[in-house]
Amino acid sequence: MRVVDTPGLADDVVGLVLEPADGTPTPSWSPGAHLDLTLPSGLRRQYSLCGTDPRSLMVAVRRLGAASTEIHERVREGDVLHTQGPRTAFPFCGEPRVLLVAGGIGITPIVTMARECATRGLDWHLVYAGRTRASMPFLDELVALAGSRLTLLVDEERERYPSVGEVLGWADADTAVYCCGPTPLLDLVRTARGPVRAPLHYERFAPPPVISGREFDVTLARAGLTLKVPADRSALDVVLDAVPDTPYSCRQGFCGTCRVQVCERAVERRGRAGGPGRPGAREMLLCTDRAEGVGLTVDL
Repeated sequence: MRVVDTPGLADDVVGLVLEPADGTPTPSWSPGAHLDLTLPSGLRRQYSLCGTDPRSLMVAVRRLGAASTEIHERVREGDVLHTQGPRTAFPFCGEPRVLLVAGGIGITPIVTMARECATRGLDWHLVYAGRTRASMPFLDELVALAGSRLTLLVDEERERYPSVGEVLGWADADTAVYCCGPTPLLDLVRTARGPVRAPLHYERFAPPPVISGREFDVTLARAGLTLKVPADRSALDVVLDAVPDTPYSCRQGFCGTCRVQVCERAVERRGRAGGPGRPGAREMLLCTDRAEGVGLTVDL
């Protein structure tokens, strides 16, 4: 797709507005969808769609790491980027009563859900947390759209981290909650809403922590390396230390970019890409899957 505009959306946040380079219709998408972008360097990352114009697709990118820095410093209007999608791993279900919770750049999928709530006339509320008002994308739009349905939690205007009551006070036992943001915010919401029967939907922008992991060895057959994967790290993290150009994207087990073939031993499946419930499939997602035993060998 061709970059047709690069608007500044907030401090250190740039938008990429994209249109099909071949003149074909712009693909449709729904709230919570994302787009896979392959950058000129070969890095591949996923970004939530957040635009309003059906003739184009827009993503918002905060300068955080190598890929986002490349977008800020190298990608310009007129550039053509390889894309895949849109795809939806964080769908909006449109429950009658909805609480939306966003932290920082986590607003990108949530703003599309807020627009959808307003369009459908749902009973909804948005809690939006950020470091400063100037760093919060779509703030003016959301103030106008949500009015009294918006709670702002701005770090520079406060002396403490948001409490459970401030984040979830509007939600009763029948309220569906959608949350996207940094790990501490997600942990707060997941812990508090765990016993509640209403749906909880969330998306991470950082890799989830390894839960109940065991140490194992991963042997890279083509590289001739055997690497030790600690109990609290992913195989992808360890492999990247040794082979920095290993392909990856979501780091959460659903995009499949880091899938590799397994040459020896069995895999403990933890990711979703390609269907985790396929016993015997000779493949592994480096970002989430682990060895069933003391080690395995992969085609890398």
